[in-house]
Amino acid sequence: MRKVVTILGSQGQIGQYMVNFLKNRDFEVREVDILRAPSEDLRNPTGLWKSAFDGCDFVYFLAFDVGGSVYLEKYQDSFEFIQNNVLIMSNVFEVLKERRTKFLFASSQMSSMAFSTYGLLKALGERWTRALPQGRIVHFWNVYGYESEVAKFHVISDFIHMALKSGEISMRTDGSEVRDFLYADDCAEGLYAIYRNFDEIDSDAPLHLASHEFVSIGDIAKIVADELHATVIPGLRTDNVQKMVLNEPDSYMLQFWKPRTSLSQGIKSIIQEVRSNLE
Repeated sequence: MRKVVTILGSQGQIGQYMVNFLKNRDFEVREVDILRAPSEDLRNPTGLWKSAFDGCDFVYFLAFDVGGSVYLEKYQDSFEFIQNNVLIMSNVFEVLKERRTKFLFASSQMSSMAFSTYGLLKALGERWTRALPQGRIVHFWNVYGYESEVAKFHVISDFIHMALKSGEISMRTDGSEVRDFLYADDCAEGLYAIYRNFDEIDSDAPLHLASHEFVSIGDIAKIVADELHATVIPGLRTDNVQKMVLNEPDSYMLQFWKPRTSLSQGIKSIIQEVRSNLE
């Protein structure tokens, strides 16, 4: 019998890759995302989205009101941003408690950054997850892939968009901040590895999906610029979202999963997909 997996946030950057990954492996995938239909708005406690949990074997809780650094800097301290995410978590965790379905909550390496509203909300989600015995927590480290929602672009999509549109990459910072980037295909494989090993993974295990390679934002801009023959214009200020805080990913996940895509390969793949969609 085919396993039934529900993906909350199926239209998001990671969700889209995860949907394709599981469908290619003959799973029955139930998609839930407000971008698909108003009835799939997780902020509504009486929404039809609850039916996606009926007879479901596993839930990937990827849904969150979030975007790249530009989006976070602009909205993360707003009433709407906080309310949206608290409502999403409150409603979903209530259903998960009722159904007792195994699930994976998507957190972030920023959950340890108390100065960040986004980080605090993810930390709250982790507390909620630990209150349920059937949940596990995964920390994402700057996952990148193809994106279509311009307002929520993360840095790599933002740089590609600028380079294709104007031939210039106007950086918002001086590019000195350092990040660990993971390609979305590798992230999907990591999420699947957690599903396959779920019962053997302790609830407190540090599940970090990261490439374990750090690179500066300035170097990211250079890679994109070299591919698209664009000019890089550095900004003047330093990082205002993570405030130059640098965490280190835990290596626990590497015992049953390893990323395979280099940064340059991943960026080339996204550029090809963007060009294909433009055509």
